[in-house]
Order: sequence, then C-alpha cells, then structure tokens
Amino acid sequence: MNLGGSVKINKCGMLIFTLIIVLLTYYMTLSKNDSSNSGGIQKDPNYVNLRKLLIGSIQAAEKGGIEVVAVSKEKNIQEHSKGKTLEGANDPVTNADFRSHCVMQQGLQRIFPKLKIISEEDSGAAKCSDIPLFDLDPTVLHSNILPDEHVHVDDITVWIDPLDATQEYTESLYDYVTTMVCVAIKGYATIGVIHNPFTLKTVWAWKDKAMSEDLAKVKSEESKNHIIVVSRSHSGDAKKFLNNIFGDEAHVKDAAGAGYKVLQVVFNNATAYIHTAHIKKWDLCAGNAILNSLKGRMTDLSNKEIVYLGDRGDVEHTKGLLATLTNHQFYIDKIIAEENKFSSK
Repeated sequence: MNLGGSVKINKCGMLIFTLIIVLLTYYMTLSKNDSSNSGGIQKDPNYVNLRKLLIGSIQAAEKGGIEVVAVSKEKNIQEHSKGKTLEGANDPVTNADFRSHCVMQQGLQRIFPKLKIISEEDSGAAKCSDIPLFDLDPTVLHSNILPDEHVHVDDITVWIDPLDATQEYTESLYDYVTTMVCVAIKGYATIGVIHNPFTLKTVWAWKDKAMSEDLAKVKSEESKNHIIVVSRSHSGDAKKFLNNIFGDEAHVKDAAGAGYKVLQVVFNNATAYIHTAHIKKWDLCAGNAILNSLKGRMTDLSNKEIVYLGDRGDVEHTKGLLATLTNHQFYIDKIIAEENKFSSK
C-alpha cells in the first residue's frame, strides 16, 4: 500500500464543476429575489418592483402568444366583428384575442394584485376560466442583470394588446401579428414588450436601464430616402396626405399592426410611421416605450407627446401619430406646413 502516493486532480473536471456551482448559485439567487413567496406575488402590493414587472411583461406577451398560435391551428377561430372603424373598415375579434387577453391580464394581475391593467379585450366578453397562469421567471432576461426599482402602484398603468393585427391574423398574414405589453409611469411609456408568436421573436426595452439584444444592436441611420409606413386597413387619408407633402420623393408602403410598423422604423426598414386616423393607446404604448429607449420619438402630428394615464374613457388617440428613430423634426415641419397650407385655403 502506497500511503505516500500523490493524488492527481483533473483540472478540466474541476473547472466544469466550479462553473456548474456558480451557475446554480446565480440562478437560485435570482429565483429567490423574484419570488417573494411560492407564487411570485409582491409582498407589498402598494409598491411594484419594475424589474419584476418587466419580467412579468415579457412572460405575459410570450404566454399570450402561445394562445394565439394554438387558436390559429383550430378549424374555427370564432371570428366575429366588433363593428366598423371610423374609416369603415371591419374591426374583427377572435377567440385568440380573448384567450391571449385572459392569460396576459390575469397572469399579471395575480402577481401584481393592485396594478391598473388596461387591455383591448377588457370588455367583459372574455370569460377567463381554466387559463394557464405563470410565475416570474428571471431567465427571460437572459444575461441582463437589472436593478430593483420600486414605484408606487398608483403611478403605473399597464397597457395590453393581446393580439395586434387581428384582421391580418384572420387572413393568415402572421408576420404582422404581435402581442404587446407596455408599462407607463405617470403616463410616460417606460417599458415596452413586442412579441411575434409565430416567429418567436421578442423585443423589449426599459428606458435608461436595458433592452433586448436585437435592440441593443440598432444604429440610428439617417437616410435621404423617405420610406414611410402606413396602415393597410386603417390608413384614412394618410396616403393622399403624404403625397401632397412629398410627391414622388417618398415611398409609402402598407403594413399592418402598430407594433409591426414601429419595428419597421426601429430596424431601419422605414424612416417614419405615420397614422392620421383614430387609434387605441394599447396599439401604441409598447412601441412608444421602445422608441423612447432608443432616443427615437412618437408624437401626435402637432409634435406633442402621447400620454398613457389610463383614465376612464382615455384609451383612444385621435390626433394622428408620427414615429421616427431619427429626423423627427424634419417630418413634423413638413406635416405642420402642409396642415397650415390646407387650413389657409
């Protein structure tokens, strides 16, 4: 028996073991921080941790998207009309809108009981039963380590669009379809999440704190070419209006879904998104928060910021919108000049 023999340590094995211990410790720390109790519910419902609300918002958008995809595979999506828009276009709703609403709204409400949440389908038509809820999962942030920031619940309004571009959803034009969540602080769009359930692409931003990897790579590119995206189904007089301003200098292209159109601007596929008809604030808030985080802008057509307080009856935006990543003032000046010319006639 050789009691004086040496023991050889496998350095590679020890390195792997150490990494596993570090990762497990990190994950357990995050999980502990993000679950105030077994259900992940806030301890003090009067204050909301925005880091946790960001995590919940990402999960809500993605969980709602699962319902949207599931309904698309059914033989009957139970489509019916909510009526006509002011422009005379059909305003459809489907079972996917309701199921996504239930998962998103009730999932967040369970974790943040006193939070004011406004959803497009918050009309009583959605009967929410036997819906899959969720607990906070910090891994949706991937490698982002974010600070805790607590805000009084009365200063927060959460806006949910459980299925943006429903008309296109009924036509199986799924590239336009998104689920969206926005957190407004004292009316200012601060956290935005836009998720496409068919491509599984999620972009999110928390102003001045962090953003998803795709957004972090965005570069503000000024272009001499004017590529303006407008709604394919609710365009109002936008095309005529833009033709009067730019003539042949601008390329105007149709697209659907406010979330999709904002992302066209964000990723430099368009230089501006312009809308002249009425539109709901749950369509705009998430994209507005993302633009705010990228130092872009979304305003009405007189260059005033859009406010998302969520007061009773204050869900419709009626003064048009301009969304840009750069050159916002250039477009505003052109728009105001055209409006002044028209009003002077």
